[in-house]
Amino acid sequence: VQLQAFGGGLVQAGDSLRLSCAASGGIFTRYVMAWFRQAPGKEREFVANINGSGVRKAYADSVKGRFIMTRDNAKNTVYLQMNSLKLGDSAVYYCAAFLGAYVARTSVNGYDYWGQGTQVTVSS
Repeated sequence: VQLQAFGGGLVQAGDSLRLSCAASGGIFTRYVMAWFRQAPGKEREFVANINGSGVRKAYADSVKGRFIMTRDNAKNTVYLQMNSLKLGDSAVYYCAAFLGAYVARTSVNGYDYWGQGTQVTVSS
């Protein structure tokens, strides 16, 4: 499966932003999808993931209550709605996927497919 993320930009603290990740080349509902992010000088970290039906989700503690991950299987797309953005949310955001049953997998090594990143910059 090929993944393409988009929707990043420059926003102010407290604003909202929605990222999208379009998938192609696979049976979309068979993939667990995820968002990761990587800030300069830091390791790539898990943000959220979602199962094939969109019912089961997991979030990093740092974004819980502010970010919402959803998927539209008719459009082969996942979304990350980011609300109440903070300076610390600034990073390159990546979508990722693995084929199989859902587990709340948070390790970078657990995902086989990656999209290019989209930059999110939060200013004060």
